[in-house]
Amino acid sequence: MFSGIQFSSPVQAQRPKAVAMTGSRSFHAVPLRLLMRASLVLLLGLVMAIRPVAAQSILRDAETEMLLNDISEPLIAAAGLEPGGFEIVLVSDPSINAFVAGGQRVFIHSGLIVAADNANEVQGVIAHEIGHVTGGHSIAIQEAAGDFAGISILSLILGAAAIAAGAPEAGLGLLSAGQRAAIGNFLAFSRSQEATTDLAGAQYLSTAGISGRGSLAFFRRLQNLEYRLNIPQDEGSYDRTHPLTRERLAILEELYQNDPAWAVETDPALEARFQRARAKLIGFISEPEQTLITYPESDTSVPARYARAYAWHKQAFADRALAEVDALLAGAPDDPFFLELRGQILLESGRPDEALEDLRTALANSRNNALIASLFGHALIATEDPDHLAEARRVLRTAVQRDNRNPFAWRRLGYIYSQEGDIARAYLATAEYATLAGSPQEALVNARQAMQGIPSGSPDWVRAQDIALIAETAIEQQDGRRRNR
Repeated sequence: MFSGIQFSSPVQAQRPKAVAMTGSRSFHAVPLRLLMRASLVLLLGLVMAIRPVAAQSILRDAETEMLLNDISEPLIAAAGLEPGGFEIVLVSDPSINAFVAGGQRVFIHSGLIVAADNANEVQGVIAHEIGHVTGGHSIAIQEAAGDFAGISILSLILGAAAIAAGAPEAGLGLLSAGQRAAIGNFLAFSRSQEATTDLAGAQYLSTAGISGRGSLAFFRRLQNLEYRLNIPQDEGSYDRTHPLTRERLAILEELYQNDPAWAVETDPALEARFQRARAKLIGFISEPEQTLITYPESDTSVPARYARAYAWHKQAFADRALAEVDALLAGAPDDPFFLELRGQILLESGRPDEALEDLRTALANSRNNALIASLFGHALIATEDPDHLAEARRVLRTAVQRDNRNPFAWRRLGYIYSQEGDIARAYLATAEYATLAGSPQEALVNARQAMQGIPSGSPDWVRAQDIALIAETAIEQQDGRRRNR
């Protein structure tokens, strides 16, 4: 079951863009304070290029997350990291991109999965991003941005002094020179990091015994995209955050083609899982009409039926969606993800009672996967049968214990507590939900209410206290940002 969850922490790092230098004529009518503000905004554009600045929608799906974990595990081990402490996160974004944003987390855009032809291409991207993690680039690049900021701030001071002294042209020249220096130094630093990360990624692929053919294919795809978008391909293009793609390809081609893993084929079972997950994602995020063009009814493969099931379901053609899933189950009756999808279609078509058997079996066959458990718990509640509440509570409590970052499961659990009269824990569950949803004020209010009804010093009381402290810090940070603006 794909579900979109609004991620509570900012995760998308914006890319720096080329800055069009405005002619001096347009500055003459601008007050000095606004001129200085404009220069600061330009500088902040550099910093924002490496800072998380916008909340993104995170896509959660049990099957896809298992796949991403499995294809990345040998690469994580090759990098000397612990797989259990690493996380691959799927971001709902149509662009072909991936990034790291602090810690051992790699964020992959849905557009990258859709654009990839095979699992090996995605492994090449993940290997590169792991190189950023092991290189500590998230921290290093923020520190470097602070160093380069000094150049621009100095030019601001000197430029403002010149303007105040009656030499506006000289002052504007100082401002522009300082800005160009800051941008140039920062981007040169970024390009250097990307070059070293390319080599690290190649090493991890080699150590894991994974071919670099997918990595090269993806670089070529990016190069073709640059050509179509008329992105400058010359050495004098100062506004590039990455080395020239042709140079990267030349270096990596020699490395990969001489590597013993070059001829290694991807495990067919793993590739089949990737094609399933990719088709499933396309069915979920694309317009149904486009999905049916990509996967026409004449295509009876597993990926095609998977994608069409989502397309028909999105168009409210439940019977046609169920027919596709039934055809999938005919070949694999115990597949937990096919059963999960069938239960989801029935549930979302207003037939929760019929969904229970499929979801209960899916949960058992998936070894109690937390995401499937949250859907099953929701279906139990949706039947509006009070006799199902106790089972729903058990299922959802297990779900949040295994995966406490699912706001949907916390919200459903809060509903059950309120129905059972356990108001204090209903407040606590709502506080957990609000924390994940990025609503610190709501989290603080509910955490404080929970602490009043839960025995002091108990594990739940301590958790409520932790949430309150986290929320207070978040609120203070928000207030500080407002004051700075």
